[in-house]
Amino acid sequence: MNTLALPSAITTFPQNKHCIRRVISPRAALVEAKPRPVPATRGGGSGGDNVPVTVLRVREDSSSFSLSSRDRADDMQAEARAMARAVNASVYTPEYLAVKYGSRPIKVLQRALEIFSGLGSFAFKLWLDQLNGQLDQNQRLRAVELRQIFTRLGPTFVKLGQGLSTRPDLCPPAYLEELSELQDALPTFPDAEAFTCIERELGRPLDSIYSSISASPIAAASLGQVYKAQLKYSGQVVAVKVQRPGIEEAIGLDFYLVRGLGFFINKYVDIITSDVLALIDEFARRVYEELNYVQEGQNARRFKKLYADKEDVLVPDIFWDYTSGKVLTMEWVEGVKLNQQDAIERQGLKVLDLVNTGIQCSLRQLLEYGYFHADPHPGNLLATPDGKLAFLDFGMMSETPEQARSAIIGHVVHMVNRDYEAMARDYYALDFLSPDVDVTPIVPALRNFFDDALNSTVSELNFKTIVDGLGAVLYQYPFNVPAYYALILRSLTVLEGLALYADPNFKVLAASYPYFAKRLLTDPNPYLRDALIELLFKDGRFRWNRLENLLVQGKKDKDFSAKDALQPVLKLLLGKDGEELRVLVIKEAVRVTEAVILGSVVESYNSMNELMRTLIFNGNATGPFAMSTAEQESMLELRAQVIRIWGLLRSSENFDPSILQPILQVLQEPQARNLGGRVVGGITQRLAARLLQQVLRVPPSVSAPTS
Repeated sequence: MNTLALPSAITTFPQNKHCIRRVISPRAALVEAKPRPVPATRGGGSGGDNVPVTVLRVREDSSSFSLSSRDRADDMQAEARAMARAVNASVYTPEYLAVKYGSRPIKVLQRALEIFSGLGSFAFKLWLDQLNGQLDQNQRLRAVELRQIFTRLGPTFVKLGQGLSTRPDLCPPAYLEELSELQDALPTFPDAEAFTCIERELGRPLDSIYSSISASPIAAASLGQVYKAQLKYSGQVVAVKVQRPGIEEAIGLDFYLVRGLGFFINKYVDIITSDVLALIDEFARRVYEELNYVQEGQNARRFKKLYADKEDVLVPDIFWDYTSGKVLTMEWVEGVKLNQQDAIERQGLKVLDLVNTGIQCSLRQLLEYGYFHADPHPGNLLATPDGKLAFLDFGMMSETPEQARSAIIGHVVHMVNRDYEAMARDYYALDFLSPDVDVTPIVPALRNFFDDALNSTVSELNFKTIVDGLGAVLYQYPFNVPAYYALILRSLTVLEGLALYADPNFKVLAASYPYFAKRLLTDPNPYLRDALIELLFKDGRFRWNRLENLLVQGKKDKDFSAKDALQPVLKLLLGKDGEELRVLVIKEAVRVTEAVILGSVVESYNSMNELMRTLIFNGNATGPFAMSTAEQESMLELRAQVIRIWGLLRSSENFDPSILQPILQVLQEPQARNLGGRVVGGITQRLAARLLQQVLRVPPSVSAPTS
């Protein structure tokens, strides 16, 4: 079985707290396809003999250990105590950093020289490239060099590089791709310091908390490192994350210097249109939030509450009694990194199933509740042995504003329908552009790129291609991409990248579109309701093929409800502001009713022998109601399309004929009765005209319906 490997070095705590035995052997990798069988040990008799025991499996049935079984009041009190332990957690304050490091010029100068020697040499090479006209030619080489420089400069710059990798408005595509490869793995700090930190932060000896703990970390990153332990009070296996000593001092000094650079860029560098100082401050606030592990625990709890209701998503629980500002104790999750395809498949699982779970969960995060995991790289996504997708590391979270959630869905719809004017206007709602910016020059750029990209069907669109193309547009025009949108692009690009390992033909937009279709059909949000009407009606005609496609796609989403699909437009149709829509609906209702009635007549006519046709239709060679062959075919196609759509609604998993009840109820309202009268009147006039043409055998003057 492929699991998150138990570290080979185990620290055990016998009953005599002054006697600590360590079993030292080479450290295991963070994830192994077939981990070596390693005995775990726990406290035994007074002699401290090591007794091999089976390592506890978590989540087979975690009900006996899960915090959800605890009394809620006790849990809230434990969380309050954890918050009290983190009361002195650092908060990013530019003014405080200015005061603190403004009085330490030697320290600032030393670090400035270190940074300048790295970034200065890089800037000099860029200048030479510009002089020699080789900026484009050497772009990939310089991107690699910048990634290496950030790695050498340490945690702050690793985080900064990761942040820049999500900013298409700041970096050309080659830099985005190279910086996205930054790994924040750093050398570990001494275990003795980590154990001392745990005891100091939690206010109790290590052996009173754990019956065993790994003697070495199983993972180390820029801000901290993780140990595997077993709680003494319950036997629960947990992950213990300990903050790197001195990290606040290191990143504080770096952000003080980087902020000074941002001020310089804002004032003297014209080619960068974004407010660099604001971006640095926003990024620094997020990094400082990551330093508060109680905040991370609260993020995990909120994420679990919102998204772990789905059976295929797992979010580890938090143990507040063993958590502080610098120590985080959470439920241990066995699993394999999502980019280790062979190991996953040896467990009988499919990477694409897990990626699809990730995409659907991400769409809910981004567009339903707006609270999302902002750092979903492969190390933070695990495939568990029972086929669930586990999310880890909740230090960096973000939120999508409510207005933007609807605008993103509308933007995708406008893109698919090549409505570039509407796409450009969406950037106001997305907060990409200030209202005084004219979007007219942007429309041709969107058309030039997307006309080419959209020659493929939606199911063939590659998300990375779309992001790269959009990034090129953003880079050329005065866009200010909000942090949440850049993180959304990064999130979905990472998931598509993981899927491409398993299937080179996988397209994240194809997997996402059923969700967009479902939301468009069922969401009462006015913005989405208007987007739906805009999609379905064009030049005064209803596009039944678009409705059919939306229903086909929406049904692929397991949460799609046919009942909900009728409500938003119906409410607008009968509302006080729905007159324009009512005119279109009346016209279409007449047209569809005529197609259903006369289409049935045409079918009957075609099935008759010559004698019956002569007797009933008076020998009319052009068929019933003197319709041409083209007109008959058009009417039959419309009728067939309407029948198919009704079939799609009926075949919905939760279809109930009672969905028609709201229509019957609203028909009692005066406005609805007026609408019904107008429809009946229109149908009567059309059928009367057809009948008169048949009696007089006058060639039809009524235009043929089209689908």
